Parts: sequence; structure tokens; C-alpha cells
Amino acid sequence: MPINEQVKLVKKEQLKNDTFKFTCKSDKISNEAKAGQFVEVKVSKTLDPILRRPISIYNIDKQNGTFEFIFQIRGRGTKLLSEFEENDLIDIVGPLGGGTFDFKKYKSIAIIGGGIGVFPLYELSKEAKETANVDIYLGFRNKDFVILEEEFKKVSNNLTITTDDGSYGKNGLAIDYLKQEIDLNKYDCIYACGPLPMLKGVKALAEEKNIPCQISLEEKMACGIGVCMGCSVKIATKDDTVKYTRVCKAGPVFDSRLIEI
Repeated sequence: MPINEQVKLVKKEQLKNDTFKFTCKSDKISNEAKAGQFVEVKVSKTLDPILRRPISIYNIDKQNGTFEFIFQIRGRGTKLLSEFEENDLIDIVGPLGGGTFDFKKYKSIAIIGGGIGVFPLYELSKEAKETANVDIYLGFRNKDFVILEEEFKKVSNNLTITTDDGSYGKNGLAIDYLKQEIDLNKYDCIYACGPLPMLKGVKALAEEKNIPCQISLEEKMACGIGVCMGCSVKIATKDDTVKYTRVCKAGPVFDSRLIEI
């Protein structure tokens, strides 16, 4: 059940010039949260802007009753959110999302992320590494955008960092290196979050190799509870019928075979 709570911002970290990590205290949300879920955040202390911002949960600490989310300043709303200070209260609804990462039955998994799509993959990696071999492939535009490398090293068996221009890590796209190693490593499942072209490529690769694949979609979710219908995506069907589902309710994590992207 989603919880609406005034949560305390116990730690604020600026990871990059435009990227922040907030650690929030909430025993209720932390206890309920699962890898792949998100929260809807009221970005100011007034009614302006009226719409909340959906932000993926990055890390869950049930023992200490905290959860973390990371966001990049991309507009007025996230700029206002970045102005909150430690010990401030933030109005948050969560955890949200009925579709979460399913990983406990797999023993060798590949996790691939691009850009800000890497943030929802940390909690998945952390939990999955307790029972499985976890290989992670993270792609960034260039060295200035590389983030969380040390954090992901700790929750993976093998980490591959790529940049489009070769300015850091390996040159090229993360999916290129997944393709090179996919047959050798015999993955049971692939998990992905990132730009739509990357997700389409991962979906196609997984289907070609007949490997289960779960993807986390990033859509505009104004309400987060399935009312506004703004986050609808097309469902894959075997005939010409057109059906849609809501990312905020059925997702944000989907079996890649069940949706059209």
C-alpha cells in the first residue's frame, strides 16, 4: 500500500554539479519498498508546482529505516527539489509500482543501464548479488557523466563502464559489450533501464538469445497511482488488437516480451 508521509531528509549529497542523492528517513516506506519501485515527490513546500515528480528508489536500508533516491536537475521542479536541506521534511508518496524486479530464481544475471537509468539498478544489484553472479554494464555519454562507479563495483562480480566517445572506460555502447559476452557467460536473465533505443536493443538481443529479460521503463507519471493514464504503453498482442497498460501500476518493471517499445 502506498504511504503518504512527511519524511525527513537526513542526508543530502551533491554527486555531480546537477545530480543529487537524498537519504530519507521513513520506517514505513523503507519496510514496504522493493527493488524497481519509485516514489512521487512533492518538490516544493507550496502548491507550485502542483504535480509531483516520480523518482526511482536507488537504495533501501530496512534496518535503519531509510531509502535513497538520486535525481538530476532537468527543469524547474527538480531545481526546487535540489534546494531542500538536511532535516527538512519532504512530502512523499510511496513506494509505488506493482511491477518490480524478479531475480531470486536466477543464478547468473546481466544488468545493463544507461545514463540516469542506472539509478534504479543499484538496489537490484545489491540484493541479487547475495545469491547470484551479477555482471553489470553501464553506459554514459562521456567521462563527465560517469557516476556511481565505485558503488556498482561493490555490488557486482564484473563491472563494465563504457562511454560513447571512449573518454572513459571502454569505447562504445554498453550493449556492444553485453553482446560480446552474452554467449560466454550464459546469463539466466537480463535486466535493463535507460534510454529507449538501448531498451529496444536489449529487448531484441534477449529475444534473439531466448533469455528472459526485464526492463524498467521511464515514463512521465503525473499521479503515480494509475488515475491520469499519462504513462500508458502498448502491450504486445498476438493479433491486431491494440491494448495498453499503465507503467505506474503494472510497471515500471516489465517482462520485455509483454510490451511494445
